[in-house]
This record gives sequence, structure tokens and C-alpha cells, in this order.
Amino acid sequence: MDHEFMRDNLWPYLALLVPILGILMPIFIVGIVFWYKGRVRELDLHKELRLRDMEHQQKFKQLELEIEKAKAAQVPEPAGKAGS
Repeated sequence: MDHEFMRDNLWPYLALLVPILGILMPIFIVGIVFWYKGRVRELDLHKELRLRDMEHQQKFKQLELEIEKAKAAQVPEPAGKAGS
């Protein structure tokens, strides 16, 4: 008897709930897909930025070495001529 009561009273809720869920489910699926694609793009951008940063640091180190070599190659002036 209790099952008949639940079954009879459940139909109006199901009649309202099924169409609402039918509309919301594709919206959630599309949202999840867009979130996933956005996350993949974000990770790709982070990877590209890391690579650019490493290249920049490598170029910077090369420039520092060239500056040190240039300083070492300069002939220092004798101490006696500096005061004249």
C-alpha cells in the first residue's frame, strides 16, 4: 500500500524533474567540455612561457659570460698614469 502511494505521488514530480534535467544535462556537458579545453590551453600557455623563460635565462647567462670576457680582455691602465 505504501508503494502505491509513493508511485502515485511521484509522477507529478517526475513530470517536472525529467524535462528540467533534460535541459540541464547538456548545459553541464558543454560547460565541462569548455572548462577542459580552457584548462588544456592554459597548461599549454604555461609550458610555452616556461620554455621562453628558460631561453631568456640562457641568453642572459651567455651575455653575462660575454661581458665577463670583455672585461677580462680589457688591458688595465698602469697605476702611475691614472694620477696624471
